[in-house]
Amino acid sequence: MSLDVHLLGRVDYAPTFEKMKEITAQCPPDGREQLWICEHPPVFTLGLAGRAEHVLAPGSIPVVPTDRGGQVTYHGPGQVVAYPLIDLKRRGIFVKEYVFRLEEAAIRTLAHFGVTGHRVAGAPGIYVRLADPFSHAALPQRPRQRAPGAPAPAPDFTGLGKIAALGIKVSGHRTYHGLALNVAMDLAPFSRINPCGYAGLQTVDLSTIGVPATWDDAAHELAAQLSRLLAL
Repeated sequence: MSLDVHLLGRVDYAPTFEKMKEITAQCPPDGREQLWICEHPPVFTLGLAGRAEHVLAPGSIPVVPTDRGGQVTYHGPGQVVAYPLIDLKRRGIFVKEYVFRLEEAAIRTLAHFGVTGHRVAGAPGIYVRLADPFSHAALPQRPRQRAPGAPAPAPDFTGLGKIAALGIKVSGHRTYHGLALNVAMDLAPFSRINPCGYAGLQTVDLSTIGVPATWDDAAHELAAQLSRLLAL
């Protein structure tokens, strides 16, 4: 099942959020599913678990409460944001598998640019080694099998920077919100929040780790990877 990919360019966050909710609630009878690729002007967004104390100094940047999972994050120019609007039941994908596929799309997009992305146990999103973002060695913090019912480990971000974040909403098997990949941004606003609720978590983009990718190149690659992985 293919996706209709829409490259929206730079669009304001709040009306995009409202349009996602509207489309999801309508549940189009033709079953057509979409992937929106865009970037946003500067905005902080709060997930359902978002706590005001994690927004340290918003200044003139608006703070928008949302219904996605997770805490607070920042969107801004130079970041590729992907919003899959799909029916998980129709595609035979469970929620945990959906999250895995979103992360895998980010990992494969980074690999296209020679960068090794990593998962960290207990912390959704994708991370890179700050000292050597091109190393293929496995992280000691990587997710590992644990006994059923055992709590998730406390995340360990030693030596890492976060390069992709995700936050999703599933309503009646249909998804909205999604994934954000940092390409060439002004990263300063991340210092005005505790990213994803973690004080001191460093955020990076492709530019700061020495990869001169354009927004267009990253956007097309991420769209291709998501289209491929969500069609399986």
